Amino acid sequence: MTRPPAEKRAGKPAAPRPTSKSAPKKGAGEGGRSSKHPGRNEPGVKGGGKPATAVAPARERVLRLFFGLALPEVVSTELTQAQAKLSSNWRKVEEDQLHLTLAYLPGVPEGQVAKLRELGTRLAAEAGPMTLRLRGTGYHPNVGTPRVWFVKVEGEGLAELAAHFAAELDGLGFPVEGKFQPHVTLARKKGPAPRLPPLNFTQEWEAAQLHLIHTFLPRDKTGPVYDTVSRFKLTGSGPLAAPALTSATPDPAPHAEPVPLHAPEEPDGKVQ
Repeated sequence: MTRPPAEKRAGKPAAPRPTSKSAPKKGAGEGGRSSKHPGRNEPGVKGGGKPATAVAPARERVLRLFFGLALPEVVSTELTQAQAKLSSNWRKVEEDQLHLTLAYLPGVPEGQVAKLRELGTRLAAEAGPMTLRLRGTGYHPNVGTPRVWFVKVEGEGLAELAAHFAAELDGLGFPVEGKFQPHVTLARKKGPAPRLPPLNFTQEWEAAQLHLIHTFLPRDKTGPVYDTVSRFKLTGSGPLAAPALTSATPDPAPHAEPVPLHAPEEPDGKVQ
């Protein structure tokens, strides 16, 4: 015997089955959107995520730069032989990075580098090649625990050229850090280490080219890296005279070497 349909047996109409057009689930807002994700799928919100926020403009890079003179191979080779006398607690400057600093600039906005190139071009056209000589070694500081081992340098026109850089850079708004003391840094201390007895050198060479150099500390912090930004050939007729003093300015603290201990504002890489 065939049984009648359920609705006939109960005497009541069967309830309709729910469809996709049923009432929104609990917690849903207007149109069936879940309130757990406000803003999702709303017009103007990319990818259905959070509303886009304004992106702050990138901060301009600040660079550590210096004007300096490179050493010829015959001079740097002799200095490298002297470095061999140091203990392992001294970090030696690599032979191809030995140099003499004329003016150190620890905070130059990258967009201002062109002004430094113009200055280097102008002073190189006024100053002629210089005869430089190595002298004895020394330590900085000289009293107490030294951090830097260096060799002194002398030469006609060297101090005057550095003074011109200091005066011109100050006028551009880039005061030079430290008092000029002509030297070549040979090593930097990285732990307790004995001092070497003084060494004397007699090497002499002609410096005929200036360099503008970017210095930065790589992420492995093995020591500062020097990247040449520009070169300027000295084409003047002879040594420069000392610049005229415009105001009395007290000498800053002695400066032994532009040693960037850290460079958080500079990523690795070269100046463009």
